[in-house]
Amino acid sequence: MDRFEAMQLFVRIVERRSFTDAAHDTGTPRSTVTEVIQQMERRLGVQLLHRTTRVVRPTLDGQAYYQRCLSILNDVEEADSAFAGAPPKGHLRIEVQGTLARHFLMPGLPDFLARYPEIDISISERDRWVDLVEEGVDCAVRWGELPDSDLIVRQLGNAKRLTCASPDYLAQMGHPETLEDLTGHRLVGMRSLTTGAVRPLDFVVDEKIQSLSLPMRVSVTGPESYRASTLLGLGLAQMPRFHIEDDLNKGSLVSMLNDWPPPTVPVSILYPQSRQLASRVRAFIDWASVAFRDDRFM
Repeated sequence: MDRFEAMQLFVRIVERRSFTDAAHDTGTPRSTVTEVIQQMERRLGVQLLHRTTRVVRPTLDGQAYYQRCLSILNDVEEADSAFAGAPPKGHLRIEVQGTLARHFLMPGLPDFLARYPEIDISISERDRWVDLVEEGVDCAVRWGELPDSDLIVRQLGNAKRLTCASPDYLAQMGHPETLEDLTGHRLVGMRSLTTGAVRPLDFVVDEKIQSLSLPMRVSVTGPESYRASTLLGLGLAQMPRFHIEDDLNKGSLVSMLNDWPPPTVPVSILYPQSRQLASRVRAFIDWASVAFRDDRFM
């Protein structure tokens, strides 16, 4: 096995966290996989993988080597594609925040995969900020204001939000018609995973943002728990319309104070500028920019 093929095999082991699965995926005998990695570690003079009976994971040196292998393999693939006119292909790693995948990406995913039959895709859904380069992620879809970084950002749209509550909550606490009517109400707290701070209720009043903090009995960190707590009548909340459209249609949540809506929130796709943009990533970005064009929500 030449060095290029060995790199491909090593990348597959890291991605699959298994020698056996990587051997199966690549059609390589299990004994050959072990031998190739041992030769690679001897040549480099470092241990690349931690091996246990249950899982294989890269060492710090292994993670760094994995990133270099990805870059080299991507460059070779792009060079071949440029001259051969080949369609995008390869494994695409995407990080998606919260419920964006379920509402925007998953409905159109069969179309994407049919359009690009040589691309396979891994989607991770996490709300924490990850280092795309360090974790081998091709691109990420993010909700909200973004911290400064070296990543390239392409905005997909601005998500509409609504102030809402359950009918049971409103029957108990009253239906506010103005912002002044919010006195005596409580909210479901949405806490930041990074700072622990609870997000206030924000309203656009005369083109300016007015923030209002209310008492609360429950606070959460995840969008599904936030929605569930609101459905249970535990307080007022402000959520993206796409996340609660079905609840509004069924009447399990009620929108209010629509003359003073919360400010919209940007939805963006990010990718590392240091990495040559592979054709499969470019294809996904172009497709995602269409998937997020929904006038009901954006």
